[in-house]
Amino acid sequence: MKEKILIVDDEKDIIELISFNLVKEGYRTSTATSGEEALSILKKESFDLMLLDLMLPGIDGFDLCRIIKSDTKFDLPIIMLTARSTEIDKVAGLEIGADYYITKPFSIRELLAVVKAILRRKNNHTEQDKEIIERDPIKIHTGKHEVYLNDKLINVTIVEYKILFELLKRPGWVLSRNQLIEATRGEDIIITERTVDVHIVSLRKKLGKYADIIDTVRGVGYKFKELV
Repeated sequence: MKEKILIVDDEKDIIELISFNLVKEGYRTSTATSGEEALSILKKESFDLMLLDLMLPGIDGFDLCRIIKSDTKFDLPIIMLTARSTEIDKVAGLEIGADYYITKPFSIRELLAVVKAILRRKNNHTEQDKEIIERDPIKIHTGKHEVYLNDKLINVTIVEYKILFELLKRPGWVLSRNQLIEATRGEDIIITERTVDVHIVSLRKKLGKYADIIDTVRGVGYKFKELV
């Protein structure tokens, strides 16, 4: 049975457009026009993915995302859809756990590609992924796609996970933005050199006092700097 997606947006035209195209691709959809309605639905039904607008009446998209990502009973990837396109807004969305950020107006083709990639990542837990990569103070459980900082689970997005995974595999090696783009492109997620930088900023904030462990090599890219 095809995956079930919850669309949360207060613009009915947007909801109808997205729902029509998702259903055409074989997905099942439900809709909500406010954060409160979305929470009510989530308490009664389970979903595989949520498309979330930020500018909602009542509980806005940021708060709703924060509520969902802080509650372990929700195992729900979130794609944010919003007209707020500043870097600050994007970093804020990624920091609270959004898995991807698409700005309005958006391409339906791009949206469908991202939906497909995120759902595949969610469902694709193979035997060969059951591995732990550890570089003090970070540990990655590749089977669960979980990242730990000093043994405490931290919430990262799919793209952040892939970037961190690539850096930890080669500590001390400098990886260019293009190399990081290629590593992520395997998920069919659209990412540019600029968005690599946005995800790095978000990752560093989540690493707190260890932010400098991801080192910028000016004019080249980034590397993981092992603790001495």
